[in-house]
Amino acid sequence: MRVRYHHTAGAPEAIGPYSQAASYGGFLFTAGQIALDPKTAQIVEGDAAAQSEQVMTNLTAVLTEAGIGWLEVVKTTIFLADMGDFAKVNEVYAKHIGIARPARSTVAVAGLPRGVRVEIECVAKLGS
Repeated sequence: MRVRYHHTAGAPEAIGPYSQAASYGGFLFTAGQIALDPKTAQIVEGDAAAQSEQVMTNLTAVLTEAGIGWLEVVKTTIFLADMGDFAKVNEVYAKHIGIARPARSTVAVAGLPRGVRVEIECVAKLGS
């Protein structure tokens, strides 16, 4: 079995030598998504909430391309430039995942690509 690489126009193009997501052994592993608008390749302006909206939209597009949704997500990791943004990001995150309750880690980091405030990645189960 080989690794399958996933791509959708609904999420930003990879800006380096990686893919939007890869699947293997029945699981999908997404790249970290930042607040890049896939149409313009520009960072969405605004606070952590505005950026989180774009991040979650991008992740939803990647999941949809793989034929799954948030109920199949097993684990997410949220990287924050400032832990003070936690409440805003959590509110947007909760809205997008609906009734799903994946395991999650949230960590503060020294910096994120292009100076964004939030980056999120996930692992999901493929198929039923």
